[in-house]
Amino acid sequence: MRILHIGEYAKGGVATYLEEVINFQQDKFGKENIYLAVSDYNSEPFSFMPNQNIKRYLYTRSLINLLFLPKKLKIIVESVNPDIVHLHSTFAGVAFRLLKKSKKWKVIYTPHGWAFNQETSNWKKNIYALAEKALAIRTDMITDISKFEMLTAIERKIDKNKITLIYNGISDKKKKGNNPNFIVNSQKINLLFIGRFDKQKGLDILINFFSNYKTDQIDLYVIGESVISKETEFLYPDNVYFIGKVDNSLIDEYIQKVDALIIPSRWEGFGLVAIEAMRNKKPAIVSNRGALPEIALNNRYGYVFDLNDLKTLENILDNLSKEQLFDMGEKSYKRFLELFTSKKMNESIVELYQKLLKR
Repeated sequence: MRILHIGEYAKGGVATYLEEVINFQQDKFGKENIYLAVSDYNSEPFSFMPNQNIKRYLYTRSLINLLFLPKKLKIIVESVNPDIVHLHSTFAGVAFRLLKKSKKWKVIYTPHGWAFNQETSNWKKNIYALAEKALAIRTDMITDISKFEMLTAIERKIDKNKITLIYNGISDKKKKGNNPNFIVNSQKINLLFIGRFDKQKGLDILINFFSNYKTDQIDLYVIGESVISKETEFLYPDNVYFIGKVDNSLIDEYIQKVDALIIPSRWEGFGLVAIEAMRNKKPAIVSNRGALPEIALNNRYGYVFDLNDLKTLENILDNLSKEQLFDMGEKSYKRFLELFTSKKMNESIVELYQKLLKR
């Protein structure tokens, strides 16, 4: 089976997903049969793949470049001649499916978060939904990464017969690092934010909250960077500590040293950081947006607060205890093994490929 994955900006959660999927498929089908096409700008190096199998195209996000992107992708797909073309995220999904659909390959589309679920105006959401509904005709199957994503797609009248749920997954093996410089106060409850410094991830909401939330019992640590625009500058209050960008190989170590993660996203198709916490036996305190409540299941594997009423977050933090967080973390790990491992995700993806090729 020859497989071509196509992305646009392959960074952050999408890059993590691609690493898990491609590594599995290289082992199963051979490195020579797995290809990846991504923008040469704002994409990870993907050094675990043979360099000749990575097709980088000249592209930065703009309307003009998006109009020319289908032609670039056509050249790539014809040179690879795959059995499966697996599209990742909105822009790559739109650009490739504007091409006339070929019977030579099957097309799978994973939105990694529908554009119509983002925080934007209703008229834009309606346009995004109409476009996705039309493009579904040129798609053999759509894989949604959460029940929330799947149900909202069906509500938007996207062909439900072409939609299947395959939860995001990550390896059950923790990455070992060695960073003696990261030391937390064991007498306090230590929370960790990991994410991009952009509107979606809601770090600005969290910083503003902690600027007004007075406590000497909780410390917050911040890991991340800006992806597209110039790094956002924040004025951090005394109990918030900026760490900055951290290599992915060290993330587990940071998570293991804190009591819980906090995820204040404005929208979220899934939330890989939440299951990274679960893998490390840590619960997550999440906003009530997108798929995050689906992962946390309020008061069982994490806490959910209302992003429009931050008094709910204050109430959660006021009543936290290390003992409760520890117990919740143990339960979270069991749920992670049941639903969110990369093995489970990858086996489901390959099974889908095989079914499509038999049609």
